[in-house]
Parts: sequence; C-alpha cells; structure tokens
Amino acid sequence: MAKKVTGTPDVPLVILRRPEVEARTGLGCSTIYDGIKAGTFPAPIQLGPKSVGWVESEINAWLAARIAARDATRSTSRNGGQ
Repeated sequence: MAKKVTGTPDVPLVILRRPEVEARTGLGCSTIYDGIKAGTFPAPIQLGPKSVGWVESEINAWLAARIAARDATRSTSRNGGQ
C-alpha cells in the first residue's frame, strides 16, 4: 500500500513499493531493475536496511514520458514523417 509522507506543506509525498510500481507500469521486477541500471527508469529511495520505495511523482512522470513518446511517433507517422 502507498505510504503518504509530507514532502512540503502543500504537496504530499507518496512512496510506492515494488508491487505497486509493477502494477502501475505493467513491468516485471527484472525489467524495472534493468531499467534502473540502464538509467531509463527512476531509481528507488532507501526506506530502511532492506526496503526501498519509489516516489510516485517520478513514476507518473516516467509514464507520462512514455505516453508522450508514443504520441509523438503517431503524429509523425500521420504527417508522413514531416
């Protein structure tokens, strides 16, 4: 379950654990960690000695970038590559 922590007075900071990240992105554990290693996926933050979590806003930004890349490809294809 997501844990809410206050980042700034007006913006709550939500930390996602790995199963939530997998559910939101549709990626498996190995793919997530391969992306982190390649620098193409947000890195987690250390929560404790053996636990990590991802900042929800970073996951949302990654997803938005994927959608934007898809839409850019579609619009370029429709315009004949122009």
